[in-house]
Amino acid sequence: MNPESISAVKNLLNSPKNIVVIGHKNPDGDAIGSCLGLSNFLRQKGHHVTTLMPNDFPDFLKWIPEATDITTYEKEAEKSKELVTNADLIFTLDFNALNRTGGLQGLLEIAKAKFVLIDHHQQPDDYATVIYSDVTICSTSQMVYHFMDALDGLDFLNSEIATQLYVGIMTDTGSFRFPATTATTHRVIASLIEAGANNSEIHQNIYDTNSPDRLKLLGTALNNLVILPDYHTAFITISQEELNTNNFKKGDTEGFVNYALSMKGVVFAIIFIENKKENIIKISLRSKGDFSVNEFSRSYYNGGGHTNAAGGRSHLSLTETVAEFISILPNHKEALSI
Repeated sequence: MNPESISAVKNLLNSPKNIVVIGHKNPDGDAIGSCLGLSNFLRQKGHHVTTLMPNDFPDFLKWIPEATDITTYEKEAEKSKELVTNADLIFTLDFNALNRTGGLQGLLEIAKAKFVLIDHHQQPDDYATVIYSDVTICSTSQMVYHFMDALDGLDFLNSEIATQLYVGIMTDTGSFRFPATTATTHRVIASLIEAGANNSEIHQNIYDTNSPDRLKLLGTALNNLVILPDYHTAFITISQEELNTNNFKKGDTEGFVNYALSMKGVVFAIIFIENKKENIIKISLRSKGDFSVNEFSRSYYNGGGHTNAAGGRSHLSLTETVAEFISILPNHKEALSI
């Protein structure tokens, strides 16, 4: 954070405030971990803080300390409206455009509270009084650690915050293997372990919770894998019928796209997941090297994210979405060359 932002945040927090900390729709480990960690810190600083999510999150994240205290707009719309209306400050974490908050977007656009943005995705919108944006940092949870440090708040780093932030950093770095994982990231992780984060237990709670249905769904996804060697690309499709057959639960497809990316010679991987309830095709994109799935998703799928990891959506059918995707690839053949 730059000195001006640090000073501005200190002024905003110089007396007890009603604060709402908000993550994005379909929150992942980084959204949950960063929001809970920041809420915990601000609460210790004497503020009244509520963590709010647009909708529910996967069961494998619900063991995280204080996760059961999260309010979700999807289940508690009136309470959520009251929280946003009465907030003095709203922190938005792990997203940088209000359209990433689903049903909360309308409430946030008319909120009287001042906003503080903490996020590491590219091209942030200009809606916050204070913007802490850094696309070079691997996760928003690591940014929360630096935020605490900038406010001389690392003395408040307890085992709960350490666990919350560890989860966010670990999940957003693919267990510390993605390129944005730096020496600083590992120093932060060391500090979190020293503060009480049980790294072995956290890994088990996140990754060793597969149900038979999820493994069968993974088998279906891999059976649907298509490789396009001319474009060093692979894609996976999962239909609504296949989700239903395998008793899909939120979070079950997390990480599936990485199996496609893990193949030798593949630099671009994408998964198309049909969602009949929302009448969309949910899309996750991953890449290696310099090929920007952020730009690809922004260009074609009304999405975005990072250079090597992004998301988006299509309003065409699953078959039409795949056909369109294949027709687009020739335009990027040179960029996808190895």
